[in-house]
This record gives sequence, C-alpha cells and structure tokens, in this order.
Amino acid sequence: MATIVLIPGFWLGAWAWDRVAEPLRAAGHDVVPVTLPGLAERVGEGPAGIDQDAHVQAVVDLLEKDDLRDVVLVGHSGGGITAYGALDRVPDRVARIVFVDSGPLADGTAQIDTAEPEEQEGIRRQVAESGGVAIPVPPFDAQADPVNLAGLSDADLALLRERGTPQPWGVATGPLRLTDPARYDVPSHLVASTFPQEVVEQMTAAGHPFFAEFAAARTRTVHAVPTGHWPMFSEPVRLAEVLDGIARS
Repeated sequence: MATIVLIPGFWLGAWAWDRVAEPLRAAGHDVVPVTLPGLAERVGEGPAGIDQDAHVQAVVDLLEKDDLRDVVLVGHSGGGITAYGALDRVPDRVARIVFVDSGPLADGTAQIDTAEPEEQEGIRRQVAESGGVAIPVPPFDAQADPVNLAGLSDADLALLRERGTPQPWGVATGPLRLTDPARYDVPSHLVASTFPQEVVEQMTAAGHPFFAEFAAARTRTVHAVPTGHWPMFSEPVRLAEVLDGIARS
C-alpha cells in the first residue's frame, strides 16, 4: 500500500478530500490530506505574506518532518502547482505525482498567468475590492459556471461556499521556481475532468506551453474522470479508484 498525500486547490482545506480519503483508507493506503497555510484551520497564518513558495515549503516540511517516502503526491487545480514545486525540491521522496484537473507549470510561471487577460483583470479587481491580500471565495453558482460546477449538488455548492476560505493572493501571483531535472524522472499522471482526455493528450503532443512540463516527464499517463472541476465532490469514488490504481501501478 502507498502513502498518498492530497493537496487541495484554491479556497479549500484538507476537509475537501474527506470523500476520497475514506475509500482510499479502506483500500489500505495511508492517506494524508493537507491544509496549506492561510486556509481552513490555518486561516490565522494569512492571507497576507503567504505566497506560492510558502505553500511549496509547507508540503516539503510535511514530507521531511514525517519522513514520508515513496509518496503518491496529488494536487487538485492550483494545488497541482504547489505539488510540482514540492516534487522539484524533494524528488527522492515522491514515487508518483498526480495532477487532478491541473498540470505542472513551467519555471517562472504563476497561476494567474494561466487565465486570459480579461479574467485576470476581473480577479485583480475582486482582490482589490476585498482588501488586496486574498481572492474571495467564489459564489459557486451552477447556473453561472455550469462547466466547472458540473455534477455538484445544491448541498455540495453550499458546502463550498460555507467552508471555503479566501485564497492568499500571493499564491496566485507568486511564480513557481524549478531547479532539479530529477523531477522528470518521477512518473506523472493527469486526471482530466473538465477537459476530455483526448484533448489533453492532443495539447500535450502539440507542445502547448501549459503542458510542456507534463510532456517532458519520462513517464506520463492521462486518466479520464469526466465531470466538473471538483471531482472530489462530484465523483469521489471514481477519483479514489483512479488514485488507488495509480498507487498500485
């Protein structure tokens, strides 16, 4: 069995993985959901002063403090960027990395860079209007965002609104720093949810810049879990099955 470390995406804490962690533990895995600085029960540590480097270092500290090795490191959405930064710092501790509706960014790239200019401007406006240090929790309105919120019940949407925490702005704007080419030796897996599996494979083969690091991995696999952007809520059993298969591979 494997040690599976689960890193949530923006606005979420370790709690977001509850429905996935349960079946993985039942399958015999040691599951470690993570809450990053400035979020959920660690909200008192931020959001001011928390950047991408702080989140990466928090994951590295966890792996080193608990001497975790042969880890299956899983990152959802923006948490995939953080997971990749941690892999770069301690590649000897990671057996496999998994991006859930996410992917590895290149050195010097920030999460905000993945958004279109108009979307970036809207986010910057929201941050400025709410104090300048965090991205407010989204409204999670299924009618306004049917693709990303596909598969979520009214109760799921309410839970995300109620338990979500403003995301430290520095995590979105802070560039990822990568230095160790050993990261390419770690088998890389991508769980495609909002993008069809074949589209991800085509974009990777075509050399799309947001998939360049994934394409550079010596071993890479794409898995399909078609749903919205939050499969830990909309398809937790299927997602757990995929992670279990990766851990056993």
